[in-house]
This record gives sequence, structure tokens and C-alpha cells, in this order.
Amino acid sequence: MEEQNNNPSTSQGQKTDLSRVWTAMKKHKKLYYITLPVAFVAACLITLGIPNYYRCEVTLAPESGSGGSMGSLASLASSFGVNLGGGGSSNGDAITPMLYPDLMKSTEFLTSLYDIKVQKDEDDRVMTYYDYLDNETKSPWWTEAKKALFGLIIPKKEEPKKVEKEKVNPFRLTQKQSSMAGAIAGNIKCTFDRRVDVIIIEVTDQDPLVAATVADSVQARLQDALVEYRTKKARHDLEYVEALHKEAKRNYERACEVYADFMDSNQDLILETQRLKQNKLENEMQLLYNNYNAICAQVLAAKAKLQEATPAFCTLQNATVPLGKAGPKRSRIVLMFVFFVFLCTTTWILYKENELKLLLGLNKKKNKSQNA
Repeated sequence: MEEQNNNPSTSQGQKTDLSRVWTAMKKHKKLYYITLPVAFVAACLITLGIPNYYRCEVTLAPESGSGGSMGSLASLASSFGVNLGGGGSSNGDAITPMLYPDLMKSTEFLTSLYDIKVQKDEDDRVMTYYDYLDNETKSPWWTEAKKALFGLIIPKKEEPKKVEKEKVNPFRLTQKQSSMAGAIAGNIKCTFDRRVDVIIIEVTDQDPLVAATVADSVQARLQDALVEYRTKKARHDLEYVEALHKEAKRNYERACEVYADFMDSNQDLILETQRLKQNKLENEMQLLYNNYNAICAQVLAAKAKLQEATPAFCTLQNATVPLGKAGPKRSRIVLMFVFFVFLCTTTWILYKENELKLLLGLNKKKNKSQNA
């Protein structure tokens, strides 16, 4: 019975608190008429200043290492964030699929994207990605205002034109080249899904055609970089064996010529010394032939090893020009901003009317302690 008596009193107290809050809000309703329209206009100005952007996504499935049951167990464990040393590095690779995002953030990889040929969706001009980011991208109005303000306070140092025309040196970038690399790193996002062993490359740009072009180029250059890394040792071995092959072929052909000249000049062999020399030349020619034949087999084996070391990629989703913009979500931003201003205004009103502590239950605690 006591609980039933307490529940109505509690609900009545909550209704009283809400009514007092509503009364305080109605008392300062003119303040809402000022803050909410101002917040709406300010949010519209902010969102209208943000340029539209488009997003293109490419999905790749890299070749998995052949680690047998251990590789399968490592792949299963990697989905839970546990590395057993198998899976992607079963072939002794230092760069596993989990390190591909870090590889794409490297300065050398980012600067290699400067010379990508891009073209805007409604423009016939062809330019490099570096020039596009430098001249064709739009910035919010407050960024331009900040640059203009800092330009008046701090005089801008002009870089010599010779620096821009020189080849980009990843070891020593200029301030402008470094800022461009940072902009590209912000536009390109690479993630690796451990559960399904899939690489997702996501490119964001203000132009849909540029976004698709850059996504396709990044996919191709990432594959080229990984193929070059994975086949580096195999290519070095093949070059070494091919050099030995050329030398063995040259030595064998020279021995054949020496033997043929000797036989042409000594057709009627009578002296034993001539026969011994003939046998010696035949043996040398046969040894060089055996060596040449063995190296030919090594060349074929090295080519097969190079082909085996070349990784394969399965493109699950190719780069396509996005049909609609990815953002900004202007209506959502405006609503969130207006709601935030509404909460701030209501909090200030309750604080001014001494209703905030009552709403939080602080006065009730004080009254209970005084009654006790």
C-alpha cells in the first residue's frame, strides 16, 4: 500500500517539475524566436559553404598465401584480432594485406599520384591530379577568409618557379608539395577487412569523374607496387641466371668455333699430339655444352618461379563514376545545429530560473538531507 501511495506522489512530482520547466520556457519564448532563426540562418550559411563531394569505392581480393591448415587457422584467428604468424605472411612477405593502408599513406606512394591524368565531368581539359588539386578544387568560404586574413598579417613567401618545374623528390618536398600530399592522403582511404580478406579503396573528390579516375589509378598503382615488391627477388634471380646463360652460350659458341677451325686445318690426323688436342677440344666443348644446357633449365625454372611469385588480384568492384553526391548532408547538419542551439538555450533559461537544479534532482537531495 505504501508503494502504491508513493507512486502517485512521484508521478505528480514529475508532472509538477515538467510543468515548471514548460512555464519557464514559455516565459522566455521570445529568446527562442531570436536564437533559433539565427541558428538556422548560420547553419545554412555554413552548409552552403561546404562544397559537394562524391565517393568512389573499389574492392579487391588479394591472393592468399598457401599456408595449408596453418594458414586457414591464422585467417580464422585474424578475424578475432589474433596474429598466429600464418595467413598473409606464410610466404615470408614483409608486406601483408593489413599493411596496405600504411603503404598507401607513404610519401613515396602519395607523390607518385601527382602525375595522374584527370578530367572533370563537364570539362574537356586534361590535367594532372596535382594541378587539379591546386587550381580546380573549391574550399569553404571561411578557409578563404582565413587565408586572406593571414595573408594580410603575414606576408606570403613566393617559391621560385624552378622548384615547381623540377621533379618531385619524396626525400625533400617543398611546403606546397607536402600540403598536396596531405590533401591526397585525406581524399584516399584504404581499409582491409580481416573477416573476408578484402581490400576496400575509397576515393572522395569534388568531381565524380575525377573520383572514379583516381580510384582506378590508385588500384592499378597499388597492384603494380605489390607486384614489384613480391617479385623483386625472383626478378633479380632471373636477371642473374640470364646473365650466366648469355655467358655460357658465348663460351660454348667460342669453343665450337675453335674446334671447327682445328678440324678444318687437321683433317688427316697422324700425330698423337694432334689427336690428344682434338680430344681435349671435344671434352671442353662437351663440358661447355653441358653447362649451357643446365643453365637453360635454370632460366626456365627462374621464369616459372617469377610467374609463381607474381600475386593475383580479383577485382570484386571496379571503379565507376558515382551518379549522386555523397555529401554534405545539409538538411541533417542544419537540424542538428538548430537542435543543439535549442538545448543550449533551454539549459540557460532553466539555469536563470533556478529550475536546472530541480530538474537534475539536486534540490530534492538537499531537502531529504535537511529532513533527515
